[in-house]
Amino acid sequence: MTIARQLAEILLRGMCEQSYWNPLEDPPCQSPLDDPLRKGANTKTYTLTRKARVYSGENIFCPQENTEEALLLLLISESMANRDAVLSRIPEHKSDRLISLQSASVVYDLLTIALGRRGQYEMLSECLERAMKFAFEEFHLWYQFALSLMAAGKSARAVKVLKECIRLKPDDATIPLLAAKLCMGSLHWLEEAEKFAKTVVDAGEKTSEFKAKGYLALGLTYSLQATDASLRGMQEVLQRKALLAFQRAHSLSPTDHQAAFYLALQLAISRQIPEALGYVRQALQLQGDDANSLHLLALLLSAQKHYHDALNIIDMALSEYPENFILLFSKVKLESLCRGPDEALLTCKHMLQIWKSCYNLTNPSDSGRGSSLLDRTIADRRQLNTITLPDFSDPETVSDSSSSSSSFSRTESPLHLFVSSHLHSHPKPDTFVWPPAARSVSDPGPRQEPSLCNSPEVYFHGFPSLFSVSSVHATSVAASRVEQALSEVASSLQSSTPKQGPLHPWMTLAQIWLHAAEVYIGIGKPAEATACTQEAANLFPMSHNVLYMRGQVAELRGNIEEARRWYEEALSISPTHVKSMQRLALILHQLGRYSLAEKILRDAVQVNSTAHEVWNGLGEVLQAQGNDAAATECFLTALELEASSPAVPFTIIPRVL
Repeated sequence: MTIARQLAEILLRGMCEQSYWNPLEDPPCQSPLDDPLRKGANTKTYTLTRKARVYSGENIFCPQENTEEALLLLLISESMANRDAVLSRIPEHKSDRLISLQSASVVYDLLTIALGRRGQYEMLSECLERAMKFAFEEFHLWYQFALSLMAAGKSARAVKVLKECIRLKPDDATIPLLAAKLCMGSLHWLEEAEKFAKTVVDAGEKTSEFKAKGYLALGLTYSLQATDASLRGMQEVLQRKALLAFQRAHSLSPTDHQAAFYLALQLAISRQIPEALGYVRQALQLQGDDANSLHLLALLLSAQKHYHDALNIIDMALSEYPENFILLFSKVKLESLCRGPDEALLTCKHMLQIWKSCYNLTNPSDSGRGSSLLDRTIADRRQLNTITLPDFSDPETVSDSSSSSSSFSRTESPLHLFVSSHLHSHPKPDTFVWPPAARSVSDPGPRQEPSLCNSPEVYFHGFPSLFSVSSVHATSVAASRVEQALSEVASSLQSSTPKQGPLHPWMTLAQIWLHAAEVYIGIGKPAEATACTQEAANLFPMSHNVLYMRGQVAELRGNIEEARRWYEEALSISPTHVKSMQRLALILHQLGRYSLAEKILRDAVQVNSTAHEVWNGLGEVLQAQGNDAAATECFLTALELEASSPAVPFTIIPRVL
């Protein structure tokens, strides 16, 4: 075992791919690493005195490069270490047990190096799970196991293993911080995250250097809990706690850009826009190219109705992070407001191109027609409103090869100078030209709301996603799991070909199509919106966001009853989807069912008290019932909230440790 392990170590640490040769081949006459210009004394001739023995039969494996051979040797060594393990705890066997543990630990450390290089974290976690027979009171093996589970995406098990690591090493503050990070992520165990964060905060002087991070984790936990809270009073209490925790973190670590950024983000969520601008400026001074800080600055500018400046900031951020889909989604919304729907559709097409380049996947439900949708509709931007789509129900429809290339203007000045200039001065409000589709909050006519992209690394627009852990509600977590299961069942009924790989890329693709559909709805083109929505439905047919978009299309066509059914189906999957609640209440208002509409809108206000569309709708319902005083209060609240409402909700920005 020792010789095999040492050879594996040489292969991993002392040999590169260029100097490796296959065991079945003769060694090269000289090393590929030798200098061809220097011949003579330093040139070595490689010869073998003993030929390799060749076996024949089934299931015979021969490594082709150094990492494969090292991994084969290490797996053999691991098998031998497990076979010869000394596990007895009696004093007479202590020295043998320590030798056995040391040998096994070295093997598993080398396995971590070999498998980590190839990204084989699932296999690594299985190997380290076998090492648990050696791990009694051994922190190193427990911690390696926890890290491998994290890398393999097994967050729930990783948290349990990290609890054991905390017991073995209670003075190490990095372990509860790591556990809190996992709990705030896809698990959404906010109460557990709060406990871990308080462990760091209350640890005393032993972990004083990590106390700022502890307060940061605590603030993030409170902020996410405030988003989950169903009562406005509880939301306000938790938001105040989050602000205090972020302020404490910022005071303990004034040079940490994350502390300043999250303090600014929490102020923005609380609609304290001027104060948030001050702290995001500090964050950018500390870390001028941070994508989240730039994104927050853009949203703060959009909240002040400086949409062109916000779009310029997004463009600058995308020049540094061209594959950041969250920035691109915000760009679609801002371009719809500033440059018109044609530019927004170009960005949607650009996102599809990025998606194809990032993920080498094949959409099993894609017949080739959907990918040409945006090409067809933006091929002639000058005649956008007159373009008609092909019949997507026709299987013989062929893709059009003509398309417009997407070009985005870039500001030539350095990023930090550009950002600094917009932090100190803003154009006057009258420089903004409202698009024709924009309406006043008090306008009772139909209108289109901005996309509610308030979801987490876990859930973005209702889909679990790699983007951000932000504003998901506890009910949305359950709802998204339900819709994922229902979508898988529905997809299996439509096609026997499953989606390849992890779900995150497909959720991103569905989001791109939903954003394109929203742009088409905004310009009154139901056929194109239906086609885009169908592309998303092919991926996740039971997503509440897809059902909501179908309701929007039905409303655009004037089919009120059909729209109502779609909204009710969306709410049956996600009962706290505010946009579905608001549109359903609007339909009920039109049908004269004022009491039910009022009930739904009051529930929506409890879920999201900053949604000005909901307050406006509640005012209209109360006014129709003759309650003018309460309606006036609702209209005033709606106007106040609209004045500080960003183009995209602040909670689109990830809240992760």
